[in-house]
Amino acid sequence: MKSDHVLCLSSKGFHRMHYVEWGDRAADRLAICVHGLARNCRDFDFLAQALLPEFRIVCPDVAGRGRSDWLPVKEDYAYSQYCADLTALIARVTSGGGPRRIHWVGTSMGGILGMLLASRPNSPIERLVLNDVGAVIPKAALERLRTYVGTDPRFKSLDELEAMVRIVSAPFGPLADAQWRHLTVHGATQHEDGTWGFRYDPGIAIPFRKQPLTDVDLWQYWDAITCPTLLLRGAQSDLLLKETAAAMTGRGPRPRLVEFADVGHAPMLMADDQIRVVREFLLTQ
Repeated sequence: MKSDHVLCLSSKGFHRMHYVEWGDRAADRLAICVHGLARNCRDFDFLAQALLPEFRIVCPDVAGRGRSDWLPVKEDYAYSQYCADLTALIARVTSGGGPRRIHWVGTSMGGILGMLLASRPNSPIERLVLNDVGAVIPKAALERLRTYVGTDPRFKSLDELEAMVRIVSAPFGPLADAQWRHLTVHGATQHEDGTWGFRYDPGIAIPFRKQPLTDVDLWQYWDAITCPTLLLRGAQSDLLLKETAAAMTGRGPRPRLVEFADVGHAPMLMADDQIRVVREFLLTQ
């Protein structure tokens, strides 16, 4: 695994978007994996290793998360900014003699970004995996996210932080102890006073909190997508409702739908069965 950053531009100047990269840059296939609202690039470590050696895999920390810079103007934490940043990343990783077509894997927010980019004319995305996100984002799910995203709690130890991760992220489904630790370590930061907290800018929630909560309708983007698409859903998900997923299979790119039992929002793509479904789809000619 290699680590690097790409320079991006927001309203107050340049910022660095960090990313990790797996595999040979000369690989025949390129996958970009993008995390959820308050997560980070290391969520995809297990999937990335399973995609080797056929793929070169690039996993960014969206601005304000992980090891990427925080934006000085919190209102810039918006999908237009994220799409611009990811376009800069696409330009970086498709330069030179490597593949210029992209296999996109997006969890939650990362899936929305995949939809937005794949819906544009001449999009470089040739295969799309949407992980537990769809054409309608229900108000009730947004209300749940707003109860904890951006609250910036502090903990006396990493163990205490992990206990909170296991509670808040229980919908991720059954994970091994080592996987919970992985999610905790890579999503944590230690403050100057020795306490522990989450490794993202609490300001990412400011635009989210300022907007009136209502169902988010993304059908116009969905219907414009033409590339082969795989739709994943946690069977107990409150963000991708069963009726929304079913409706998506009949319009737009008409994806294959795969549901995972005993999982809510969102499958973490760490379990063997989840990884196998994604790998087989991405390798299909």
